[in-house]
Amino acid sequence: MDTTPARRRRKRPVPGADPGRAPELLVLVCSVAAAAAAVAQPLVLGRALDLLLYDGSAGPWLAASVVLLVGEVLLDGLTALLTGRCTAGWTASIRSHALTGLLRAVPEATRPYSAGDVATRLTLNASDAGGAPAARAALAASLITPAGALVALAFVDVWVAGCVLAGLPALALVLRVFARDTGASVRAYQRVQSDIAGRLLEALEGVETIAAAGTADRERERVLRPLARLGALGERMWALHGRALATGGVLVPLLTLAATAVGGLRLGAGALSVGELLAVCRYAQLAAGFGSAATLLGGLVRGRTARERTTTLERLPALPHGDRTLPPGGPGVLALRGVRVLREGTEVLRADDVVVPGGATAAVVGRSGAGKSVLAAVAGRLIDPDEGEVLLDGAPLRSLTRASLRTEVGFAFARPVLGDGTVAEAVAAGVRPATEHRVREAVRVAGADAFVRRLPRTYDTPLADVPLSGGEYQRLGLARAFAHAGRLLVMDDATSSLDTATEHAVDRAVRHALEGTTRLVVAHRPSVAARADLVIWLEDGRVRAVGPHRRLWERAAYRAVFATGTDPGATGADPVAGEAEAGPAGVRATSLHGEVRS
Repeated sequence: MDTTPARRRRKRPVPGADPGRAPELLVLVCSVAAAAAAVAQPLVLGRALDLLLYDGSAGPWLAASVVLLVGEVLLDGLTALLTGRCTAGWTASIRSHALTGLLRAVPEATRPYSAGDVATRLTLNASDAGGAPAARAALAASLITPAGALVALAFVDVWVAGCVLAGLPALALVLRVFARDTGASVRAYQRVQSDIAGRLLEALEGVETIAAAGTADRERERVLRPLARLGALGERMWALHGRALATGGVLVPLLTLAATAVGGLRLGAGALSVGELLAVCRYAQLAAGFGSAATLLGGLVRGRTARERTTTLERLPALPHGDRTLPPGGPGVLALRGVRVLREGTEVLRADDVVVPGGATAAVVGRSGAGKSVLAAVAGRLIDPDEGEVLLDGAPLRSLTRASLRTEVGFAFARPVLGDGTVAEAVAAGVRPATEHRVREAVRVAGADAFVRRLPRTYDTPLADVPLSGGEYQRLGLARAFAHAGRLLVMDDATSSLDTATEHAVDRAVRHALEGTTRLVVAHRPSVAARADLVIWLEDGRVRAVGPHRRLWERAAYRAVFATGTDPGATGADPVAGEAEAGPAGVRATSLHGEVRS
């Protein structure tokens, strides 16, 4: 027998899941019920007044009027509560889907969106978009009230109904113009908001540079420069809103006055009773309520334009994955066959028949802008080439499942993102969380064990509680990559914040700890290239040559890449340069033959 309390057995909503139409329908039902009570109340109250005036027996009708009034108040309160829950649920869902789309997107596809733009879309825009479903339900109910009032007015007196109906097209025209003009203004307003947020985040990231250069006033002017445009757009939106309300504020009293005048004439002619005149006046006010829909319509327009902006993040192109997995124990041979990468129609990478033997270390060198990071991204399938294919142990990376790809191919970056949590949790995080033993071994290999043990709670110290230097943060990023190393590890400038001695020590430790893992290392120092088993030399986006560092060093153009006149691997200045020939057998053969391909 299940003795678990019902509240524990209840299925909890999944964070970020679509709330569906149910919350919106509940808002609509409550709003319509409140509208029905508002429409019925004048008729019942008028009947009660007539009975009081003529025979004094209005008890049931008066009670019914009170019940309708109380019910309307309660339903309005319930509608407000459900509106808040509906808005909160949809806002959370929209943010979750937009963030998921952003994080799953091809990195290249996210470049047009600045950090400030993304932050605006995920906060302000998501909040406005989350309010759209409830606003849509409220708008529908707000139109039901005047429509019902018009029907009831026709039931009471068709002449007064005709008088009110004649003025409604003017109100409808006001709403149409308001919706059209507001939509364009809201889109422009939201774009300027994103621009200001982007400028502000750029200033925060470079606050040290700004302080050192003494350019705070100039930066402040740059950040706030779009504020005038934002103010003008804001004034236009409020002007449109105010114009709609003002026009409605004039038309509604005129319609009410006209209906009252006609009703008074009908009362004098004996066609209406006093109670019916009371109902007619109230229904005329409710029927003219089409004009009050401007506020709800403005919220709906803002929500829809904001939804367009969040949907853009959801629909960013993501990498498709196959259904293939790599068999265990593969050597990790990396091959780039006929690879071409284009950006805005310009070829930024060309790599034909580049092969990195299994277990080898390949250094990718070239001047700034030569395409090193593009090659690294293609090799680890952060992006797909426009032509050609990348293979790992003979299997196209496109054909692998996402789990298999991210298990077998790891990355280490110059500026790793570790998130929050503890040191151990940050290093262990991955497609398959690393064990405690593997985490500690990876931290040791990355040269981070010494400073981690000095932290207040060592491996259980929350990252947010301790200020880490750039080198320490980078070493933790390396540790995460090492903890999840499969058969290929791509290191894109991942040791740039380490001093030379630490970099040498880490490299020696990695060679022993990750033996059998193929490494592709974006290198800027000749010492890194000298320790590699082979070098991939890029120039203007093309692979100019592949071969051992010592052979390539004979070329003046290759030496110019490093802007130095001596070869540290040849002079002995590099204490581990001699290890360049101590790679796997396949690489040793390549080095011994001194192959250099142009």
